[in-house]
Amino acid sequence: MAISYNGLWKMLIDKNMKKMDLVENENIKISSSTLAKMSRGEFVSMSVLEKICSELDCDFGDLIHYEKNEAKEK
Repeated sequence: MAISYNGLWKMLIDKNMKKMDLVENENIKISSSTLAKMSRGEFVSMSVLEKICSELDCDFGDLIHYEKNEAKEK
């Protein structure tokens, strides 16, 4: 199973923001290692997603997408 944060990356583009704005924003303040995990499609805590949703005025489904890994299931 894999998590895609493409919704978040697209939202940042639409809001004319960069990934590092998530680290530098006073209301979000995620670590650069958490940002790196997200860039690799790894799991992050719900509290991180909650902070992002609160600041960007969105829902979890706007940020992440579950991608089924077909190769492992066969």
